[in-house]
Amino acid sequence: MQPDLARAAERLVRDQMAVRAGEGVLITTDTAADARAAAAVFAAAGAAGARPNLMVLPQLPFQGKLADPYVSPALAAAAAASDVWIDLTLPYFAGSEVHDRAMKNRRTRYFLGVDLGGPGLARLYGDVDLDRLYDAQDALDALIARATGKACRIVNPAGTDIVFQLAKSTANKRRRADRPGTISPPGSCLIYPELESVKGRVVLAKVFHEYYAALPTPMTVHLDGRIRAVEGGGAERAVMERALRRAAGGGYGHIIHFTLGFHPAARWGHGFIEDIRVAGTNAVGFGTPWWLPGGGENHPDGVVTEQTLWVDGALIAERGVVVDPRDAAAALVRLGPR
Repeated sequence: MQPDLARAAERLVRDQMAVRAGEGVLITTDTAADARAAAAVFAAAGAAGARPNLMVLPQLPFQGKLADPYVSPALAAAAAASDVWIDLTLPYFAGSEVHDRAMKNRRTRYFLGVDLGGPGLARLYGDVDLDRLYDAQDALDALIARATGKACRIVNPAGTDIVFQLAKSTANKRRRADRPGTISPPGSCLIYPELESVKGRVVLAKVFHEYYAALPTPMTVHLDGRIRAVEGGGAERAVMERALRRAAGGGYGHIIHFTLGFHPAARWGHGFIEDIRVAGTNAVGFGTPWWLPGGGENHPDGVVTEQTLWVDGALIAERGVVVDPRDAAAALVRLGPR
């Protein structure tokens, strides 16, 4: 195993997930995934004195609750009995019934690693100072939380131009998984809009509908509160429209979240979880929010690149570069790949 991958896996396991000797660690991956990440995490958990268990599963056809019919009793039992669950599948288990039960046992610490492969794990966890990265994470999360009710605008060179009002933020990424619950890699700030306030268009470069795909032509989603039309995207548009209708329970639904990627070591083109952490990318979530009836972690996502973001008239990021000097920019200046 390459030293940089081993070091990154140790940081994830011991540092962020706080794995202790004797704990049961479940690692789930699928037949389409890069096996190097799962092997590195398995080794790191064993080195920490934990009891690692690796389950390689057929790739799920859907994520979240839509995955429920495809979950085996063996996986359900293992998840419910785990102290730590590191999930590297795509589609993923977050939002499924087996994930919900694990979250209700007041024991399991779940890592939403999606399709994180070996090189991506090495970059996201091995090529940065995690403490400094979380300084930036906390600063951006706090900036968005303070701006509840304020106007936002996002544009990009491909033609995205969207405005909305910020809803109350519930996001606060934890530095360490020191209590039960779900945690995901750092380097992406969640932004929740008031659903009916979203107006304009987003132009997507990639989509995660039933699988993760680069688009042959850009896909444009038009909104006036709700999604009104979808254009472009070649043959992927039909799959995206099917996923939108499924997630919304009829019609196309809303945009339920935006994000701002800012991880300085993330690189484009190596998978969904890393793509949406590249500086300036925006993972746009569509469908019905999980806190409303019929909602859940079954929503499709689209990826916007090189975004420029204003919050309450203040420029926060320009073509992907965080520029707001009051908060995260100063922390990010000190970061970078080795």
